[in-house]
Amino acid sequence: MGQKPFLVWFTGLSGSGKSTLANHLEVALHQQGFKTYLLDGDNLRTGLNQDLGFSPQDRVENIRRVGEVARLMMEAGLIVIAAFISPMEKEREMLRKYIGSDAFFEIHVNCPLEKCEARDPKGLYKKVRAGLIKNFTGIDAPYEIPTHPALTVNTEQESIATSLKKVLTSLKLWGIINDQLSILKSLLFKF
Repeated sequence: MGQKPFLVWFTGLSGSGKSTLANHLEVALHQQGFKTYLLDGDNLRTGLNQDLGFSPQDRVENIRRVGEVARLMMEAGLIVIAAFISPMEKEREMLRKYIGSDAFFEIHVNCPLEKCEARDPKGLYKKVRAGLIKNFTGIDAPYEIPTHPALTVNTEQESIATSLKKVLTSLKLWGIINDQLSILKSLLFKF
Protein backbone atom coordinates (compact mmCIF):
# COMPACT_ATOMS: atom_id res chain seq x y z
CA MET A 1 0.00 0.00 0.00
CA GLY A 2 2.99 2.27 0.29
CA GLN A 3 2.16 3.44 3.81
CA LYS A 4 3.26 2.59 7.30
CA PRO A 5 0.51 0.78 9.26
CA PHE A 6 -0.01 2.27 12.70
CA LEU A 7 -2.66 3.00 15.32
CA VAL A 8 -3.73 6.51 16.29
CA TRP A 9 -5.47 6.15 19.67
CA PHE A 10 -7.67 9.02 20.89
CA THR A 11 -8.44 8.88 24.62
CA GLY A 12 -10.49 11.27 26.74
CA LEU A 13 -13.76 11.78 28.56
CA SER A 14 -17.14 11.34 26.90
CA GLY A 15 -17.90 14.57 25.07
CA SER A 16 -14.26 15.65 24.85
CA GLY A 17 -14.24 15.51 21.04
CA LYS A 18 -12.47 12.18 20.44
CA SER A 19 -14.87 10.93 17.77
CA THR A 20 -15.15 14.30 16.06
CA LEU A 21 -11.39 14.66 15.84
CA ALA A 22 -10.95 11.03 14.75
CA ASN A 23 -13.51 11.51 11.96
CA HIS A 24 -11.77 14.67 10.75
CA LEU A 25 -8.40 12.91 10.84
CA GLU A 26 -9.74 10.05 8.75
CA VAL A 27 -11.06 12.49 6.12
CA ALA A 28 -7.74 14.38 6.06
CA LEU A 29 -5.74 11.19 5.63
CA HIS A 30 -8.07 9.92 2.87
CA GLN A 31 -7.62 13.22 1.06
CA GLN A 32 -3.87 12.57 1.13
CA GLY A 33 -4.34 9.10 -0.34
CA PHE A 34 -3.92 7.01 2.81
CA LYS A 35 -5.93 3.84 3.44
CA THR A 36 -7.53 3.99 6.88
CA TYR A 37 -10.17 2.48 9.10
CA LEU A 38 -11.93 4.20 12.00
CA LEU A 39 -12.83 2.24 15.13
CA ASP A 40 -15.16 4.05 17.51
CA GLY A 41 -16.32 2.95 20.94
CA ASP A 42 -19.97 3.57 20.16
CA ASN A 43 -19.87 1.41 17.02
CA LEU A 44 -18.04 -1.53 18.55
CA ARG A 45 -20.21 -1.53 21.68
CA THR A 46 -23.28 -2.25 19.53
CA GLY A 47 -21.63 -5.06 17.58
CA LEU A 48 -18.46 -6.94 18.44
CA ASN A 49 -18.56 -5.92 22.10
CA GLN A 50 -22.30 -5.89 22.72
CA ASP A 51 -21.90 -8.64 25.31
CA LEU A 52 -19.75 -6.38 27.50
CA GLY A 53 -20.86 -4.00 30.21
CA PHE A 54 -18.88 -1.31 32.01
CA SER A 55 -17.40 -3.26 34.89
CA PRO A 56 -13.62 -2.96 35.26
CA GLN A 57 -13.20 -6.46 33.78
CA ASP A 58 -15.47 -5.71 30.83
CA ARG A 59 -13.65 -2.45 30.12
CA VAL A 60 -10.33 -4.30 29.94
CA GLU A 61 -11.83 -6.92 27.62
CA ASN A 62 -13.35 -4.19 25.43
CA ILE A 63 -9.95 -2.58 24.93
CA ARG A 64 -8.25 -5.97 24.41
CA ARG A 65 -10.69 -6.83 21.62
CA VAL A 66 -10.28 -3.42 20.01
CA GLY A 67 -6.51 -3.88 20.11
CA GLU A 68 -6.84 -7.25 18.40
CA VAL A 69 -9.06 -5.81 15.64
CA ALA A 70 -6.66 -2.89 15.18
CA ARG A 71 -3.68 -5.24 14.94
CA LEU A 72 -5.40 -7.34 12.28
CA MET A 73 -6.20 -4.24 10.26
CA MET A 74 -2.63 -3.03 10.62
CA GLU A 75 -1.41 -6.41 9.34
CA ALA A 76 -3.49 -5.66 6.24
CA GLY A 77 -1.53 -2.40 5.87
CA LEU A 78 -4.13 0.04 7.15
CA ILE A 79 -3.74 3.11 9.30
CA VAL A 80 -6.20 2.55 12.16
CA ILE A 81 -7.78 5.47 13.97
CA ALA A 82 -9.46 4.61 17.26
CA ALA A 83 -11.60 6.80 19.54
CA PHE A 84 -12.17 5.23 22.96
CA ILE A 85 -12.48 6.65 26.44
CA SER A 86 -10.05 3.93 27.58
CA PRO A 87 -9.94 5.38 31.08
CA MET A 88 -7.10 3.41 32.66
CA GLU A 89 -3.40 3.89 31.98
CA LYS A 90 -2.83 0.14 32.44
CA GLU A 91 -5.17 -0.65 29.52
CA ARG A 92 -3.48 1.87 27.24
CA GLU A 93 -0.06 0.49 28.19
CA MET A 94 -1.34 -3.00 27.41
CA LEU A 95 -2.24 -1.74 23.93
CA ARG A 96 1.10 0.01 23.47
CA LYS A 97 2.95 -3.25 24.26
CA TYR A 98 0.62 -5.37 22.14
CA ILE A 99 0.70 -3.08 19.09
CA GLY A 100 4.31 -1.96 19.59
CA SER A 101 5.36 1.45 20.82
CA ASP A 102 6.67 2.44 17.37
CA ALA A 103 3.18 1.91 15.86
CA PHE A 104 1.03 3.29 18.71
CA PHE A 105 0.35 7.04 18.69
CA GLU A 106 -1.67 8.00 21.77
CA ILE A 107 -3.50 11.33 21.73
CA HIS A 108 -5.03 12.67 24.91
CA VAL A 109 -8.11 14.73 24.07
CA ASN A 110 -8.07 16.99 27.09
CA CYS A 111 -11.29 18.73 28.04
CA PRO A 112 -12.55 19.51 31.55
CA LEU A 113 -15.43 17.43 32.86
CA GLU A 114 -17.61 20.54 33.19
CA LYS A 115 -17.19 21.37 29.49
CA CYS A 116 -17.80 17.75 28.43
CA GLU A 117 -20.94 17.70 30.55
CA ALA A 118 -22.12 21.00 29.07
CA ARG A 119 -21.64 19.62 25.56
CA ASP A 120 -23.27 16.24 26.37
CA PRO A 121 -23.85 15.33 22.69
CA LYS A 122 -25.47 11.99 23.51
CA GLY A 123 -27.34 13.03 26.65
CA LEU A 124 -25.29 10.59 28.74
CA TYR A 125 -24.33 13.00 31.50
CA LYS A 126 -28.00 13.86 32.05
CA LYS A 127 -28.76 10.16 32.42
CA VAL A 128 -25.86 9.75 34.86
CA ARG A 129 -27.04 12.69 36.96
CA ALA A 130 -30.56 11.20 36.95
CA GLY A 131 -29.16 7.91 38.27
CA LEU A 132 -29.92 5.97 35.08
CA ILE A 133 -26.27 5.12 34.26
CA LYS A 134 -23.71 3.80 36.74
CA ASN A 135 -19.91 3.46 36.46
CA PHE A 136 -19.66 6.44 34.12
CA THR A 137 -16.11 7.59 33.49
CA GLY A 138 -15.37 10.96 35.06
CA ILE A 139 -18.40 10.87 37.37
CA ASP A 140 -18.45 7.65 39.39
CA ALA A 141 -15.67 5.78 37.58
CA PRO A 142 -12.10 7.05 37.26
CA TYR A 143 -10.27 8.46 34.25
CA GLU A 144 -6.49 8.37 34.47
CA ILE A 145 -4.89 11.13 32.45
CA PRO A 146 -2.19 9.66 30.19
CA THR A 147 1.26 10.09 31.68
CA HIS A 148 3.18 10.03 28.38
CA PRO A 149 0.87 10.60 25.40
CA ALA A 150 2.45 11.33 22.05
CA LEU A 151 0.27 14.44 21.89
CA THR A 152 -2.30 16.30 23.99
CA VAL A 153 -4.91 18.53 22.39
CA ASN A 154 -7.17 20.79 24.42
CA THR A 155 -10.61 20.88 22.79
CA GLU A 156 -11.92 23.41 25.28
CA GLN A 157 -9.41 26.01 24.10
CA GLU A 158 -8.71 24.86 20.53
CA SER A 159 -10.94 24.54 17.50
CA ILE A 160 -11.22 21.16 15.82
CA ALA A 161 -9.19 22.60 12.92
CA THR A 162 -6.37 23.64 15.26
CA SER A 163 -6.36 20.28 17.05
CA LEU A 164 -6.40 18.43 13.72
CA LYS A 165 -3.47 20.49 12.46
CA LYS A 166 -1.53 19.57 15.62
CA VAL A 167 -2.31 15.88 15.07
CA LEU A 168 -1.24 15.93 11.41
CA THR A 169 1.93 17.89 12.21
CA SER A 170 2.84 15.44 14.97
CA LEU A 171 2.23 12.42 12.74
CA LYS A 172 4.52 13.96 10.12
CA LEU A 173 7.20 14.78 12.71
CA TRP A 174 7.10 11.21 13.97
CA GLY A 175 7.58 10.02 10.37
CA ILE A 176 4.29 8.16 10.46
CA ILE A 177 2.78 10.04 7.54
CA ASN A 178 4.20 12.22 4.82
CA ASP A 179 2.71 14.30 2.08
CA GLN A 180 1.36 11.30 0.17
CA LEU A 181 -0.06 13.43 -2.66
CA SER A 182 3.31 15.05 -3.35
CA ILE A 183 4.93 11.62 -3.50
CA LEU A 184 2.26 10.30 -5.86
CA LYS A 185 2.54 13.35 -8.13
CA SER A 186 6.32 13.03 -8.28
CA LEU A 187 5.98 9.35 -9.22
CA LEU A 188 3.49 10.18 -11.97
CA PHE A 189 5.82 12.75 -13.51
CA LYS A 190 8.59 10.15 -13.74
CA PHE A 191 6.58 8.05 -16.22
